Amino acid sequence: MLLPLADVPRWYADRKPKDTVAVRHGDQSLTWEQLERGANRRAQAFAARGVKAGDFVAIGLPNSNAFYETSFAVWKLGATPTSLSHRLPRGEAAAILDILKPSLVVGGEPDWNAPNAVPQDFVPEGVTDEPLDRPVARYWKAMTSGGSTGRPKIILDHQPAVTDTAAAPPLLMPFGAALLNPGPLYHNAPFIVSHYALFAGGSVTGQKKFDAEDALRLIDAHKLEWVNFVPTMMHRIWNLPEDVRSRYDVSSLRIVFHMAAPMPAWLKEKWIAWIGAEKVYELYGGTERQGRTVISGTEWLAHRGSVGRPDPAACSVRIIGADGDDVPAGETGEVYFMPADGVGTTYHYLGAAPKRRTDGWESIGDIGRLDADGYLYLGDRLTDMILRGGANIYPAEVEAAVMAHPDVHSAIVVGLPDPELGNRIHAIVEIKSGADPQAVVDGMSPVLTDLLSRNKHPESYEVSTVTLRDDSGKTRRTLLRDERLAWLEEGRDFRLRPTAARHT
Repeated sequence: MLLPLADVPRWYADRKPKDTVAVRHGDQSLTWEQLERGANRRAQAFAARGVKAGDFVAIGLPNSNAFYETSFAVWKLGATPTSLSHRLPRGEAAAILDILKPSLVVGGEPDWNAPNAVPQDFVPEGVTDEPLDRPVARYWKAMTSGGSTGRPKIILDHQPAVTDTAAAPPLLMPFGAALLNPGPLYHNAPFIVSHYALFAGGSVTGQKKFDAEDALRLIDAHKLEWVNFVPTMMHRIWNLPEDVRSRYDVSSLRIVFHMAAPMPAWLKEKWIAWIGAEKVYELYGGTERQGRTVISGTEWLAHRGSVGRPDPAACSVRIIGADGDDVPAGETGEVYFMPADGVGTTYHYLGAAPKRRTDGWESIGDIGRLDADGYLYLGDRLTDMILRGGANIYPAEVEAAVMAHPDVHSAIVVGLPDPELGNRIHAIVEIKSGADPQAVVDGMSPVLTDLLSRNKHPESYEVSTVTLRDDSGKTRRTLLRDERLAWLEEGRDFRLRPTAARHT
């Protein structure tokens, strides 16, 4: 049965025990009945502010129960939600809102100066909690992306705002699954998987901001079954002291997905050994849904480093070289997808044009190779690749090796100019509190030697005092590189080198 997303809270409020929790954050929770009534009140209030069917509504709220009341309120109006970081600076927000032209902005910073907005702490008053009768939204979501260019675009998903109550939820999510959402809802994956859990009658236990130990505590306390992490989160959890990590019972977990960023092989092996290969899954794909691959931990052990094979019922994949022709199995090129229903069937952009060949195949900018069995292996984004002495260096591979150092929380690798080699490899690292920066740098060589050929070792390092990746594991390498190029122009000394290298 096709059920409008607008009707999901009422559907489960009528079918589940009255005290069944749908959403919780911290010590605050919403039952299905409370979610239904809260969403109706917001829908009534938004309608009074001019939101109509077919409009866009920008949601600039932190992870919270109010976020879900708002997303369902937007669907109840026949409108389409666009989720934005509530901390976006004014300039970035203005560029997105100029493209989107939403009829209402919910939350966000006051300096966004949106013409029609309500604040983050908005509480509907003077309205009823009766449902509105509106048509189904043509697009169930419209997410944003800056991509490698930094120029914003809106990705309109061509799925209408309905769900099939009889269809199995995606990504091995059981009906009624108890889900942990540790990621920010302004990113596509957390937005999708947490709402999918609700569409299938499950519950969402959300973190307002990711915390490694708190994630384990929540899994233990609420017997959570399904979670989507990014590798950065999994690294932070693994870096907890063993006595802390073992303090919590995580046996309720049935599925741990990871996506959105490259996964270091050594870290994946640790998680497989910890919770079991049959529970660890990886997804690769774009918000545009032209294609995706999925791989289980069991498959991965037989195809180490792969992100899986495409489902032929959903999409096809090709690897295309610089000459525009398909490359043989095992050779590297640009990854192109074609959705099963044909070109342009899954999305369209506002504010950008797709990277689409004349035959309809599309790229999201990644490079990779296919093995003889059709398994896909990724390199990096084309714009992030470092050309050093004529050899291509993929930052994600180097970052994964650097993060194997026990005192490193996170790492970003960029290329800086070199008169002989074209580029030298520079690693920006976050280290554990109290660790000595020079000692960490001096201790890198034995760690890297086991994981990387010598030409891929960073020649300089820098200890960052700010978090390098957000809670979704995302970073902007191009911006970090440009900032360091400016520092070099200024003559600023920001680079550390291994002690031995400084004396050679």
